[in-house]
Amino acid sequence: MLDDGVNYIVSGLERSGTSVMMQMLHMGGLPVAFDDSRPADQHNPRGYYELAGGKIISRLVDGTCDLASNKGRIVKITAYGLKFLPKGNYKIIYLLRNIDEVLDSMQKMGFPVDRRKDRALLRKLNRFSFDLMDRREDMEYVTVNYRDVIDSPRREIEKVGRFLGQTFDFARAIRAVDPGLYRSRPHK
Repeated sequence: MLDDGVNYIVSGLERSGTSVMMQMLHMGGLPVAFDDSRPADQHNPRGYYELAGGKIISRLVDGTCDLASNKGRIVKITAYGLKFLPKGNYKIIYLLRNIDEVLDSMQKMGFPVDRRKDRALLRKLNRFSFDLMDRREDMEYVTVNYRDVIDSPRREIEKVGRFLGQTFDFARAIRAVDPGLYRSRPHK
């Protein structure tokens, strides 16, 4: 399976498709680290697939996150958390999604959204994340666009498989994709 000397991370902005990627990898048979501390809801009806109810970034900041025990398993850490990863050996699957779709999704979840300000902040966070991953010698990454996951799931999961150096049950992984859950389409 996965190399137990590597920390595998699914990352991206909040609401960028990280949960569906985690679901795909899990259904495909890869070892995915998550718990039931954040149950499925109307916004992610198939679950969030995360550790510590999304508090993993806080645990990275205060040094209580035990990433070593999750080597060889895939963990979800959203973009902001990447800067808190200690030196290690990381393979990161980074999800991209249209910023307006991300903002729409956040708004539907009840978060206050200032489109102009938040659009700029999210773009800045994406740039920061790529600069960080490019700069750190202990990080390799592949990008996956959420829309491509919906439109061409087999192609995207095979790309992820090549990046991970793994073959797994692609047909089962693809079943995690439900185009009906793609509810925040881009603005014209």
